Amino acid sequence: MNKIGLIIQREYLTRVRKKSFIVMTILGPILMAALMIVPVWMAMNDEDESNILVIDDSFLFNHRMTDTENIHFFFPENGLDSAKSQMVASDDFDAVLYIHKNIMSTPSGVQLIYDKQPGINVIRYIENTIENDIEKFKLAKSGIDQATIEAAKTNIRLVTTKLDEVGEESKSNTELSMIVGMFSGVLIYMFIFLYGVQVMRGVIEEKTSRIIEVIISSVKPFELMMGKIIGIALVGLTQFLLWIVLSTAFVSGGKALVQDQFSNDTPTSIEQAMSSAGDVAPEVEEAASAELNQAAIDDVFASIRQINFPLILGSFLFYFLGGYLIYSALFAAVGSAVDNEADSQQFMLPITAPIIFSFVMAQVVINNPESPMSFWLSMIPFTSPIIMMVRIPFGVPAWELALSMFLLVVGFLATTWLAGRIYRTGILMYGKKISYKELWKWLRYH
Repeated sequence: MNKIGLIIQREYLTRVRKKSFIVMTILGPILMAALMIVPVWMAMNDEDESNILVIDDSFLFNHRMTDTENIHFFFPENGLDSAKSQMVASDDFDAVLYIHKNIMSTPSGVQLIYDKQPGINVIRYIENTIENDIEKFKLAKSGIDQATIEAAKTNIRLVTTKLDEVGEESKSNTELSMIVGMFSGVLIYMFIFLYGVQVMRGVIEEKTSRIIEVIISSVKPFELMMGKIIGIALVGLTQFLLWIVLSTAFVSGGKALVQDQFSNDTPTSIEQAMSSAGDVAPEVEEAASAELNQAAIDDVFASIRQINFPLILGSFLFYFLGGYLIYSALFAAVGSAVDNEADSQQFMLPITAPIIFSFVMAQVVINNPESPMSFWLSMIPFTSPIIMMVRIPFGVPAWELALSMFLLVVGFLATTWLAGRIYRTGILMYGKKISYKELWKWLRYH
């Protein structure tokens, strides 16, 4: 055990002192936050202004199309051909919207003629506007008041409550559970691949540099393999814990910023708005909207507080270590069997297929976390690290969690035993193309 400890110490200190480790530890939370925030920000700021000429032969939509911040409608007096020429001759207009005269009886056939491809948001806005107006015309024609329809509309916000085995109730938020579960699964997937490949590359480097021949003169191959695997696992845990600390700091700062913004934007309640502005409807509506926004934010933070973060964090560490140890043992076996990284590709698919499969299935499991398929995938050691982490935020019975963890430990012991038999032979094998048949022989050596 002392020799394994020395190998663990060497692997750990060598890797945490690298500049790449320090840089990625600092940049990791920033890059992950950027991956989530930047696409949303770009989508919100990537909308160009669209100026559209409207030719309405039905005379139902003239000057009824409402402008938005980015979409502007113009209603020329001349016909369609003149509008087309105007659009082509000028850079001020992007498209011509032509509405034929039988739009009420034949809704299809509305044309959008353009010289610059309009965005999908522009197309959807035009379609929705025309659909809504036609519905209003038809309702009015049938003698139904639009205000009656609007008054009858009701928005339902479903509050989900989980009832556990002992009858205790706890509020849940399905959307938030999906986000937490999927995020945990993605992190497990990334960590296993990231550090598992590091184990394989480390073994190949030592083998090709012949350092391995010196090392195994003092330690057994199995001790060397376990020392390398555990040492890199500790590096991953260190980086993960540092990411948690940095991410917590970022989230706390973001939470304070959001709350400050809304507290500044919503200084009044509905009653205050009514008392200060009399019966001015817009003021009351603005205050009501602000209170609804604040209530939505409060609900989100209340739902976050309902999540059992100690259980999720503890389970994450266990499944990360369990999954990593299983797959890194296999990566180490592959690294010992080949002379360079290119030769390892033929053995990578059988190893990585289960984890890729579990990542794909996670998107199915998240829609039905208590189905029989979800249960069995969270019990199989090769898929449980990802699938169980997806299920835990929804609530998993304690016995299922305990059984899954037990099977993961058993799977790790069995996989490590098999990988060790390949490692002890392959680590000293040079210049030979290894096949699956050869690996099978190594497994049966005594």
